[in-house]
Amino acid sequence: MDISKILYGENVGGIDLMIRAFIGTLAIVILAVFDFKSLILRIILGLLAFLGLFTSITRHCLPYGLLGWSTAKKQ
Repeated sequence: MDISKILYGENVGGIDLMIRAFIGTLAIVILAVFDFKSLILRIILGLLAFLGLFTSITRHCLPYGLLGWSTAKKQ
């Protein structure tokens, strides 16, 4: 098992990539538009936004790497 491929290899692509970017963007819009009083809800939406956008920009998901999954096209 190659540790660098698990930690840094591209494993997100296609529809999965678009869904992650859409969910991250939607979470940011919801946070910007609505004034949530609940700190827990704001934290959850913030994490969802961060993880969705971060994994779509880097095209890497650590749980996918650990499980050996990939939705990216093979090169």
